[in-house]
Amino acid sequence: MADGLTPGAADPVSDGRTPAARTPDVLTLTGLSWSVGGSAILSGVDLAVGEGEFVAVIGPNGAGKTSLFNLISGLNRASAGRIFLDGADITTEAPHKRARRGIGRTFQASSVFPTMTVAEHVALAGQVAAKRHALSRAATGADVLERVRLTEKSGALAADLSHGDKRKLELAMLLASGAERLLLLDEPMAGVASGDVPELVDVIRTLHRAEGRTVLMVEHHMEVLLGLADRVAVMHHGALLAIDTPARIMADARVQEAYVGDAL
Repeated sequence: MADGLTPGAADPVSDGRTPAARTPDVLTLTGLSWSVGGSAILSGVDLAVGEGEFVAVIGPNGAGKTSLFNLISGLNRASAGRIFLDGADITTEAPHKRARRGIGRTFQASSVFPTMTVAEHVALAGQVAAKRHALSRAATGADVLERVRLTEKSGALAADLSHGDKRKLELAMLLASGAERLLLLDEPMAGVASGDVPELVDVIRTLHRAEGRTVLMVEHHMEVLLGLADRVAVMHHGALLAIDTPARIMADARVQEAYVGDAL
């Protein structure tokens, strides 16, 4: 996409948003591409995520979903294209500067400190926010733990938590660290016991709907996304194949073809 394009100027019909549903864009990607050793991993991705919107990213293994998150969070540098947060070009900014702007991210593998308590994790994240001068609107440890339903486990060691509770602890750390503008959740249900999935889904739903959080989430299981996502973006071979409402994505022939052999 040409450099002169205005961020957020996506066609509201083609991207599944009606004019009434559109809000100011928090995240805008224009022509985003990434190549390694001459091989294209991502190619020309255009995507706009509105204020308070929940966009799920799906696709077969190797489609480029995590690579997309790596570019947005700054772990990798785009080969071409641009990334805008609230209209500011952050394409070349370092990861810590993007975090200071309010981007928070979780990873596929759970990343907590096993010998620290739940409360200590949140306190540490709050200290990071204070140093950034970007305090969360509700950065107190007790409040954050209540919002992710871990109050009763504040004194527990992270090593003793279920995988589902570790995922909730990661969310608590994002909230305490000042991730106010955009939450990037990379397969938060991965490895979580089936009995713990409903509550984790409900925590994420509450953060989105009750608190108005803007969320971009990678997930493989459509049954999880149906009650969460406003729109679903489908990645295939490093490109954005389609983006629309969950119902329309489920019925899209191109998506069905891309998922041959994979469960939607």
